[in-house]
Amino acid sequence: GLGWEDAPMLQLIFGYEATNFGVMGIFTAASVVFFAFIGFDVVATAAEETKHPQRDMPRGILGSLLICTVLYVAVALVVTGMQHYTELSISAPLADAFKATGHPWYAGAISFGAAVGLTTVCLILLLGQTRVFFAMSRDGLLPRFFSITHPKFKTPYRPTILLGVVIAIIAGFTSINELATLVNIGTLFAFVVVAIGVMVLRRTRPDLHRAFRTPWVPVVPILSIAASVWLMLNLPGETWARFAAWMIVGIIVYFLYGRSHSRLGRMGANAEY
Repeated sequence: GLGWEDAPMLQLIFGYEATNFGVMGIFTAASVVFFAFIGFDVVATAAEETKHPQRDMPRGILGSLLICTVLYVAVALVVTGMQHYTELSISAPLADAFKATGHPWYAGAISFGAAVGLTTVCLILLLGQTRVFFAMSRDGLLPRFFSITHPKFKTPYRPTILLGVVIAIIAGFTSINELATLVNIGTLFAFVVVAIGVMVLRRTRPDLHRAFRTPWVPVVPILSIAASVWLMLNLPGETWARFAAWMIVGIIVYFLYGRSHSRLGRMGANAEY
């Protein structure tokens, strides 16, 4: 059987044996394939750079999500029609499917396209991460170094350069599979926190101005939490261990710096006096 490092958390907790096929195999694969859908939430992180966020954000997220999902499903149908699903390669199924049907040239073109696609995903995620650092720095949760914009382009160039270098170094020495699962669990947990935050703020701060209001609260947030937690449970135990270590680092940074320097914390301290 699988060691605890490779076994899904669902198996470690409930003894459920993971499978690659069938209905449960779909959920196992979805926890990893989720990596292909992460870029859509970048639209939300760039909300401050949109002219009409209430209109443009839902259109951007839902529209791009719909188009890409249709394309993903269509490609999956075509590939499984070209080669039996039990014979498809895990590392490069599209390229191998064309090789198996006697079209090696197409396989090379697809492999090149996959490399270009991964590069664009990295750039989009870097864009989103720099905006997150910028917002956290502006709110005092990170040093002010990250919230200084470029004098000409008005973009957060410091976190862009710093994160670009750090990410390039990490990517050069880490397996893409390990990075994908770690990014997945972090993003899914962020979705859980956001969904909880929506429900809490609707009750505690109903007076806040909202450029976009989530419909059907609390049904939508509860479904979001359930789906995210389920996908997280399908990720390996080793990914959970790394996620726990990363959370500990984040909590240490928050209590040593962010809690005392945050704008909200300073406002609360001033209110007491």
